[in-house]
Amino acid sequence: MERLKNRIMALGRGVPLLGWFLGALVAVLIEQTVGNPVAQGLGLPKAPVLFGFLIVLKEPLLIPSVALYVLLIYILPLCVVGRLSAPVTNRVAGGLLNLSPGLSVLVHLGLLYLALHLWSSMSDYRVITLKLTLIAIILTLSLNVINGYMGEFSCSHPGFMALGAYTASVFSVSLFVDHKLFGPALLSPVLGPFLFPVGLILGGGVAALGALAVAIPSFRTRGDYLAIISLAFTFIVKSFLENMEFVGGPRGLSQQPDYAGLPTVFIWTVLCVWIINNFVRSTLGKALNTVRDDEMAASAMTVNTRRTKILAFLFGAFWAGVAGGLFAHVLRYVNPSIFSVQNLAEGLAMVYFGGLNSVYGSIVGAVSISLLSEALRPLELFKWIIIPLLLILVMIYRPTGLIAFKEFDIRAILRPKSREEGED
Repeated sequence: MERLKNRIMALGRGVPLLGWFLGALVAVLIEQTVGNPVAQGLGLPKAPVLFGFLIVLKEPLLIPSVALYVLLIYILPLCVVGRLSAPVTNRVAGGLLNLSPGLSVLVHLGLLYLALHLWSSMSDYRVITLKLTLIAIILTLSLNVINGYMGEFSCSHPGFMALGAYTASVFSVSLFVDHKLFGPALLSPVLGPFLFPVGLILGGGVAALGALAVAIPSFRTRGDYLAIISLAFTFIVKSFLENMEFVGGPRGLSQQPDYAGLPTVFIWTVLCVWIINNFVRSTLGKALNTVRDDEMAASAMTVNTRRTKILAFLFGAFWAGVAGGLFAHVLRYVNPSIFSVQNLAEGLAMVYFGGLNSVYGSIVGAVSISLLSEALRPLELFKWIIIPLLLILVMIYRPTGLIAFKEFDIRAILRPKSREEGED
């Protein structure tokens, strides 16, 4: 068993990220070409939409067929292409990085997006699952700024998401849609996609203003007051929206334009990762870590602790509002009941499962919990037994999460890999 493990790990040694992305692209192209015939040959009705998780939960007897499909379509092409192309992709990765780090990032992102686009194009279900997963990354990163880097425990993110979702929805619906609540469109729908970023920024700004209502009283105190006040804020926002007939009240608001396509959500996710990574590595981000570790010592070193915490709180709330605006336009419907305690529990699970104080951890946590939650959807109520149990196990054996306190160094990620480096 140990020998097999070493052989599997040896396949990945010396393969740069560019090689893995190339392997993923080849695997997706193979699935598009022969996915359905291979699936039918293995006794499956069609190519699995989510790596076979939904199939095996409904029909456990198909587990061997699903495992073989995933091996033939995804794992083998990914490993073989990655390994065989390593000499070339290492040279290309090194050349791009030396020529221009920005160009290297764009090439890697282009390959990643192409693979995701082709994978999701096989099913509408894949498209919406991928969009919601990308939005979950934004939400988790924004929550990690507060709960991880700042070291506080905030429960107000559903409220921030709701403010962002409704603000962006009112902006797009009132300006570009003939709506029963807002009347005729004020501007041509042709302008909608170009002005949509303005609506998202407005949503983030309103969420940040809402965060002031939590931050100003909370950061005058110590201990668990932020958790209590922020949870109360979430319920206040939800109740406020339920009683606002101007935005549909408890019935919700619908007819959002289809502006949140996969390219749009992908670009906003990349921007979020880049901006938040720069923020936590900046002087303000380092000051935030100092405040988290020892507020009195940080104050003694002339760090304005209250100002630092409020700025970080508003920054996290802004990105939660952007996530809410994207979420509303992906579903094309928004309702106050969506932003409930369950939404809070999912966000906290993503943060603490992936890892505190880590951009890596936020991405891993968001993707893992989102896909796991979707895969367990056929189990209905039992899903909310399995996920908390998994989280409890992580808290016992990895209290800070799977990938905690790890910097997201883009140059280190994109640089060429050597076999010796992989062995280390």
